[in-house]
Amino acid sequence: MVNFILTITLCAVMGLSTFLSLPLVLRKKLGDRKIKFFNAVAVGILVFLMADIYSDVAPMLNDGSLQGYGTSAFFDGIFGSAVAGGFLILYFFEHRSKNGLSPIKLALIIAIAMGFQNLTEGLVYGSASVKYGLAGETFVILAGFTIQNLTEGFPIAAPMAGKLDKKLGILSLMFLVGGLPTILGGGIGYVYNSNVLDLAFNGIAIGTILYVILPMFRILFREPSVAPSQIIVEVPRDSKEKHGNTLVSVLTQRAIYMGIFVGFAVGWLVNLV
Repeated sequence: MVNFILTITLCAVMGLSTFLSLPLVLRKKLGDRKIKFFNAVAVGILVFLMADIYSDVAPMLNDGSLQGYGTSAFFDGIFGSAVAGGFLILYFFEHRSKNGLSPIKLALIIAIAMGFQNLTEGLVYGSASVKYGLAGETFVILAGFTIQNLTEGFPIAAPMAGKLDKKLGILSLMFLVGGLPTILGGGIGYVYNSNVLDLAFNGIAIGTILYVILPMFRILFREPSVAPSQIIVEVPRDSKEKHGNTLVSVLTQRAIYMGIFVGFAVGWLVNLV
């Protein structure tokens, strides 16, 4: 019983470590280019998280057939259905409203996606604490997940970047939506765990993160009243008076590309711990 309570407590520490990113995400003075860079970093982190989750899934799918390259049809079906389910959950959630995605609604969708991902982390940690006890291996897993969760505040806060001074309560609620499932996962993993359960929740996590990335890309490269073929061009100074700031400048484009790379690199470096 003591081990179970301690496992749940450590899962809470792991899941709520997202709040440690608040000093960085609450910066008020952010220009448009910095906001886009911040959003791009968030996209890079999410891309890495998808790759990281699938790296855990791939060994479960492999059944050793076809000279080691074959996969289990049963597990493939579970994983594929879970990915589709996670994607469609957020699709229908977004399209229930005719007003489109507000920054707060997008942040909530991202928090839900992070919640599914953290649920799987809780499953892993809960089962590890049963297998290894509160030994060195368990605390290595705890440290790795905790540091990784520090980066998850960026994707959740990104849609509201530069406008967070009056939204601390809303942002804290989003962080709870993303972090509390870690505790639930830890409790489930401590009592019961299986490949089927891991595949299902990992698949839902990948599906939800994949869905979240799409509107974030759209926001990164979108400016008002712009045709898609015009998006990535530099605006001559004399034409800005006629057209306004409607096109994404080359400098902003570079900031977006570098932000995605930096986000992916941060996720990779944190995962090395």
